[in-house]
Amino acid sequence: MNEYLKEELHDFEETETETRKEFVIDDLSGLTWAFRKLSAINQEIKEINQVAEAERERINQWEKKKVGVLQQSVEFFEYKIKEYHYKEMLKDPKKKSISTPYGKAKSVTKKAQPKIKDEYKLLDYLKLNSPEFWYTEEKINWGELKKSLHVVERGEELIVIDESGQLVEGVEVEEANTNFKLEVD
Repeated sequence: MNEYLKEELHDFEETETETRKEFVIDDLSGLTWAFRKLSAINQEIKEINQVAEAERERINQWEKKKVGVLQQSVEFFEYKIKEYHYKEMLKDPKKKSISTPYGKAKSVTKKAQPKIKDEYKLLDYLKLNSPEFWYTEEKINWGELKKSLHVVERGEELIVIDESGQLVEGVEVEEANTNFKLEVD
């Protein structure tokens, strides 16, 4: 941050809370001053975020390095435990789990079952042979529907009607509002 912006920010930070509450922008000069302060604050936030991101990156690299070495050990021991359990199951197929004071090795045998390979071919098959196992999903094309709807005033109430003037059920009026956006250079 340049020295000018640092001075701007420092001056503002020293302003007392009561003075801040009473502050009013009443001309272009005041607006310019407020944008200058806002720019200085945003610049400081950006610098803080950059420092924090650099530190997070260093920490992430350190973590990745340390955990990577340990993860290799985890994978090694998991493999050896599964290998031992497999050998024990060959000796005694009923030995589905092996327990120690520090953990348990479990095995779950899954039966052969169907799996979808090509959904389109399966749908074609079902349409011809088993229509009770497929369905079509109903969805609203909201983007196109919204273009055909109109908000009108009926009495003191705003309602939504379609192109023929019929009240559309299941739709409500979202009140109009104005949002203000700031662009700080």
